[in-house]
Amino acid sequence: MPATPAMYNTIALVVRPNTAGIEDSVRDVLGFLREGGYSVVFETDTAAHLNMPEIPAMSAQGIGEKCDCAIVMGGDGTMLGIARQLAPFEVPLIGINQGRLGFMTDIPLEGMLPVLSRILAGTHKAERRTLLEGRVLRDGKAIHVGLAVNDVVVARGAGAGMVELRVDVDDHFMYNQRSDGLIVSTPTGSTAYALSAGGPLLHPTLGGIVLVPIAPHALSNRPIVLPDSSEIVIEINRGRDITVNFDMQTFASLMPQDRIHIRRSPHAITFLHPEGWSYYNTLREKLHWNEYPSTDGKI
Repeated sequence: MPATPAMYNTIALVVRPNTAGIEDSVRDVLGFLREGGYSVVFETDTAAHLNMPEIPAMSAQGIGEKCDCAIVMGGDGTMLGIARQLAPFEVPLIGINQGRLGFMTDIPLEGMLPVLSRILAGTHKAERRTLLEGRVLRDGKAIHVGLAVNDVVVARGAGAGMVELRVDVDDHFMYNQRSDGLIVSTPTGSTAYALSAGGPLLHPTLGGIVLVPIAPHALSNRPIVLPDSSEIVIEINRGRDITVNFDMQTFASLMPQDRIHIRRSPHAITFLHPEGWSYYNTLREKLHWNEYPSTDGKI
């Protein structure tokens, strides 16, 4: 194990709760980090779920102010939650996959310690991702503010009819839309809900924001990619049980005439990937490109 680089002295561990058997993996990572001379802290919710009182706990703000990087052990949902909180502090994130897909938590449990060793020693690929910020205005006053790594989604309730939306971009009227809702996605989110709704894949380095209608009434209403300098305003014209959510994790209930202002956040997040990491390899693996069912060696 190499000496601790000055850039990574204090490391936060963020762990998905209620995951069977995760304690053993956490202890492996803790032992590895302590042996390497790193100071380790738990994120507050992680500390509450793990019975390891010898490890100090910090809030997300404390981690942002005191820690040099954060290791996230979980799935992409765990990563999304902490990434939004740490974005203002420029704390880089390392993801160990304890979930299913793992687009952002990309280090497998098997062989994770040698990979961590190389990343913390400075042998890694750093990748910055943009975020969206949204403000919900009612009668001109902000009632909810949120950040999104993946997407901001305006959608109808399960038992409600279509929602009618007006969409403006940079003070220019775009369209009135009748649909089940609208997804406003970052390039990171283009592999998430936006993709399942028929949106395009955007490379993470592209400066774009994609709008994807959810089951639009007019079949000609198609996804569109906008410059990430755009400001998007969505106004609720009509509908019941409408919500806006940020990464499917924070919500606000909406009423007719509410307006959602969405733009690129001034904050960004940095992922530290293993050396040799490739976005295209990730797509091929996670989306099962060029894979065929087994035919016992026959084509």
